[in-house]
This record gives sequence, structure tokens and C-alpha cells, in this order.
Amino acid sequence: MPLTRTTPKHLLPVANKPTLFYLLEQIKDANISDIGIVVCPETGIKINEAVGDGSMWSAAITYINQPQPLGLAHAVKVSQGFLGEEPFLMLLGDNLIDCDTDELIERFEAGSFDALITLKEVKDPSRFGVAEVDDDGKVIHLDEKPREPKSRLAIVGGYVFSPKIHQAIMETNPSSRRELEITDAIQKMIEMGGRVTSYHLKSWWYDIGTREGLLEANGAILNVYLKTDIKGSLDKKSKAMGRVTVKKGTTISGSIISGPVSIGEGCRVKNSLIGPFVSVGNGVVVEDSSVEHSIILDGCHIYGTKVISNSVIGRNTRVKAKGNVSGVIELLAGDSENIVL
Repeated sequence: MPLTRTTPKHLLPVANKPTLFYLLEQIKDANISDIGIVVCPETGIKINEAVGDGSMWSAAITYINQPQPLGLAHAVKVSQGFLGEEPFLMLLGDNLIDCDTDELIERFEAGSFDALITLKEVKDPSRFGVAEVDDDGKVIHLDEKPREPKSRLAIVGGYVFSPKIHQAIMETNPSSRRELEITDAIQKMIEMGGRVTSYHLKSWWYDIGTREGLLEANGAILNVYLKTDIKGSLDKKSKAMGRVTVKKGTTISGSIISGPVSIGEGCRVKNSLIGPFVSVGNGVVVEDSSVEHSIILDGCHIYGTKVISNSVIGRNTRVKAKGNVSGVIELLAGDSENIVL
């Protein structure tokens, strides 16, 4: 909030691309062409409009309605008609994971497992589902958000399941949050004799449900994947240093762009410093300002600010400094706001 008043968080951009699109690309890379997206009534229309029928990913997409947010296991439950009696890959729409989905599926299939869960060592495991594993990676026990975690291995947003998960969910009781937790369902599967293995993630993983997570994901994607590609125009007083993408129709004058930075189409940057780790959407105007470590969505106008940092600014929002503003400015602004500093 307030960005999610107008945009589902799964569609918030990272490196100028909706988060959900990265997941769909990962699914495509695993040669999966039959995809179900679980949506709620409030966001389903916008996700459908953005994603369409799946042809962009050479896939067929089915939209599955979850009337109420009653947990991840409940999301699987309402998807059972779509899933049938087939094994399936499950990814969380508000997580970005640097993993090879092909590798997850190969590990799952090679051991004839009933489930595979992705784990990552974290500093604060009590915020997550936590796993205990043996030396072979077999999952012994799971706890959802335990007060006294028995390990630092958090369950992150990548799973592979056999159809046995459906029976486990049927026998799982709602948690204290009145939700069907996927962690509890997998634990029930273990108790029923199911074989559950793990995949230990060594690279990055970000939950984009917070400003911090969104900005960290933006920085990671820019840092790893961005390539220099300048289709806009820079005048003689401007410099683009490092890896910088500037789309067509964008003009940059009297400015320094310090990569990694991604700038969209039809922007105007004048007498400003942009970067590092900045994504600028389409039709943005930045004048006499400095922006670093931030995400600026389409249609924003930013005038006369000293340093905007660690900020996410919604579509068509205007930010203007009145007088001499000193120090670093951090903003989390929704769409169509008018901010005077």
C-alpha cells in the first residue's frame, strides 16, 4: 500500500517488467505450457488484462478464482479441477526466485518424490515456514512460523507436488489464521508416509510484498540481467556509464546516467543524475533532480529534488521540491499523487 490500491502486487514492475512475467518465463523455460493462475475477485480482471491468454509465453492460461484468501493450500484446493491427477509446479506470484525450474522438476522426478520444496537459509526463520532436513535433503518436519525455529531453513516460493497433495489438504485443518497452510499440508503428507525432498537455494530470493523486497528485487534483476541498449538520444553534455538501457523516444540532456539503470520510452531527463539501480517507466519526466535505488512508474514528473533514494513512486504522480530541499528523500507513493517537498 498505497500502490496496491490500483495495481495488484504481482503486476508491480521490477526492472520495467511486471513481477508475474518473470515467473511465467521461468515456467516456459521448464517447458510447461498449461498454466493456471489463481486470482481473487478484486485483482483477477487486471491480471487477466495484463497476461491475456498466455500466447506471449506460448502457453494456455486458465484463470482460477479463489473467492477468499484462505491460504496457499486452499489455492491448491480450488485448483484441483484444473490440476487433475497430474504432478505440478507451484510458484508464488509475489516472490522472485533465482532458480532453475527445470532443475527442480528433474530432482523431483528422479527420486519419485511426492513433494519438493525450495529452502533458503535466513536470519529470521520465525517469519516463515521452517524445515528440518536430514543429510540427504529429505524433509523430516515442517513448522509454520514457529516461535522457536529448529533450523534456519525457510520455505520459499517454489514447490513441485504429486497428486497426493490433494488428499493431504483434505486432511489438513485450518491454522490459527483460519487459513489452510501449505506448510501444514506438506507436514500432513509426511505423516501419511509421503516422501518429501528439498532444494537448497544458494542465490537470491525476494518477497515483493514490501517496498524493501520490491527494491531489492529490482536491484538484483538490474544487476544480473540488464544489458546496455541505448535507443533514445543523449546530448553532448550527457553521459551513460555502466549498463544502461534507454528506450526509443527518450531524450537525455545535461544528465549523467550511472548504471545499472533502465529507462522506458518517451521520457525526458534534464539536468539530472539517475542511478545506480533505478528503473524508470514510460513517459517519465525528471528535471533538476537526483534519483538512486528507486522504481519510478509510468507518467511520473519529478522536479527539483536533491536526492530521491529507496523510493517507489506510482503512476502519474508529481513530485516537486518547493525551495531548497536538503538531504535524502525516501518515498512510497501511490498513483496520481501530488507531492510537494
